Amino acid sequence: MESWTQTPAEQGETGKLMDDVLALRTGIVDESAALLERFGGAAASPSIANLAHYLCLRHRDLRAMQRRLMWHGLSSFGRLESRTLPTLDAVLWALAAMTGRPPPAPPPDEARFFAGETRLAAATDALFGPAPAHRRSRIMVTLPTPAADDRGFVDDLVRCGMDVARINCAHDDPAAWRAMAANVRAAGAALGRPMAVLMDIAGPKIRTEEVAAADGRPRLGVGDALRLCASGAPRLCGEASYAASVSLDEMVNRLTVGDRLLYDDGKLEGVVESCGGGEALIRVRRVKTGGVRIKPQKGLNLPDTALGLSPLTSKDHQDLITVIECADLIGYSFVSRPDDIDLLEEALSAAGARQRPLGLVAKVERPEAIRNLPDLIARASGRRPLGVMIARGDLAAEIGFERLAEMQEEILWVCEAAAVPVIWATQVLENLVRQGTPSRAEMTDAAMAARAECVMLNKGPAVCQGIEVLDGLLARMDEHIFKKTPTLRALKSW
Repeated sequence: MESWTQTPAEQGETGKLMDDVLALRTGIVDESAALLERFGGAAASPSIANLAHYLCLRHRDLRAMQRRLMWHGLSSFGRLESRTLPTLDAVLWALAAMTGRPPPAPPPDEARFFAGETRLAAATDALFGPAPAHRRSRIMVTLPTPAADDRGFVDDLVRCGMDVARINCAHDDPAAWRAMAANVRAAGAALGRPMAVLMDIAGPKIRTEEVAAADGRPRLGVGDALRLCASGAPRLCGEASYAASVSLDEMVNRLTVGDRLLYDDGKLEGVVESCGGGEALIRVRRVKTGGVRIKPQKGLNLPDTALGLSPLTSKDHQDLITVIECADLIGYSFVSRPDDIDLLEEALSAAGARQRPLGLVAKVERPEAIRNLPDLIARASGRRPLGVMIARGDLAAEIGFERLAEMQEEILWVCEAAAVPVIWATQVLENLVRQGTPSRAEMTDAAMAARAECVMLNKGPAVCQGIEVLDGLLARMDEHIFKKTPTLRALKSW
């Protein structure tokens, strides 16, 4: 076999590439010092240190360098979330061998190179419990009210493949939650499958309450108007076809002209046209085909309005007593700032101690939570098992549907860098769960969800069928991909 050596020009290019990668590594280490200090200083864990390195790396545009590395067979920057510095060190070692130069540092051994994956697996087990033998991602199911009384229904959920039961504390009451949790524990024990229970505290969710409508309950279309009322019974007057009171009356007084309002996960979008005197007139500028009727107990999102609300309400403080008693994990709604983590910790301490650690799931629902996600993770790190839920319903309404796909990818990357498990939530297999038949698009969405550590299904008449379909799909996808990395299982279709 004929030997090959680089030409002087090729050696010069490879040497320049090595210099550039070495400068990149040096810059990342230097810049991350300030970030690490913000994240906890010397107390920062290896996962938080890797997060700091990853963020400093991704603040750069690496597209040109990535392409230069590709034709040398060294392109791995696109999959370094859990191993930022080890990947750079491995690339530098290979470049040193190619150029005949001494390497700047020893190459990482296999254990160090994959240590981030090991930390993520351990964090996932600590949060959710052990995974089923045939798939990595867990399946979470939101329990309906009948789950409190129908043990057989809960048995079916567990038998079909549910790993985590979600109890939404915005509905039902503590007696029902206790019954649901007891049924989940009993079903898991009877079927030999350990079950985790997540209780999702409601937070300051803004909803419509009493609704008044013009004769015939018309559907609102583009250009129509809706009146919101801060107090008292909603009143119809002028051109508004609907008037509604809201669950948080002060929100009406915080609106300003031009603020956007979204109704029921974005089925209607309007803008504040006028406000004052405890009322606001909303002009519809986008609505689903066929229009929308305003109903009670539907969510409202205000992406432009500074509400200044605490993520913990008086109801949440009362509900924490039952959460501590019954749950393995607490879902924290509307968490936005690192201080919100401290607020919850103080509330949990005041509510009472428990023998086993209560896992924390921070729900990313607002733009502030996205901006502050690294600081939220760092603040919560080490206190208790931690996960992040991509709450795609509220999040899409807040940041715009067109940005959701991009942003859920970035959340996955940041969490992988910090070894934090992710829950992929909202409208997974929605048509299947509600109507018994999935759409093609939602099957693809569910397949993409396999990169998360847990996938959430909502309640619906065909939820057992949804669990079975998702169980098989996640198992098959595990054979093909881990996070962003194809595993290259042999193809059998051709």
